[in-house]
Amino acid sequence: MKNFLVRSLLAAAVTLVAFALSSSAHAQQPDEDRAPATPHQAQAPATPQSPQQNDASAPSSGDTQTQEALAFTGRVMKQQGQLVLKDPVTKMSYQLDDQAKAKPFVGKQVKVTGKLEIKSNTIHIEGIEPLS
Repeated sequence: MKNFLVRSLLAAAVTLVAFALSSSAHAQQPDEDRAPATPHQAQAPATPQSPQQNDASAPSSGDTQTQEALAFTGRVMKQQGQLVLKDPVTKMSYQLDDQAKAKPFVGKQVKVTGKLEIKSNTIHIEGIEPLS
């Protein structure tokens, strides 16, 4: 009986230590682990900006809203006859408004700077460049 009690207490202690170590290790993970394919503000590329935040600029036409200029990274791909920017981390596809600007980058990893029209999930391209 004494052996059983000692083993039970030891098992409980090991479980508590393992739980404490795993939760403290998880809490100390740096925020820089975010994927490079997430959108960033063009003025401060180190500050991530989610496309769903409420800092959208005034509607450009009608009731469509666009974001401030953001930087998006991903691969330009052809999808249903249109060129899109495919984010491999979030699995999101963004329509690209200027197909001619995007065409030279088909199949390549790029950084697209532009405004995101939230309603149609379209990036209005201001600039596009390959990633090294």
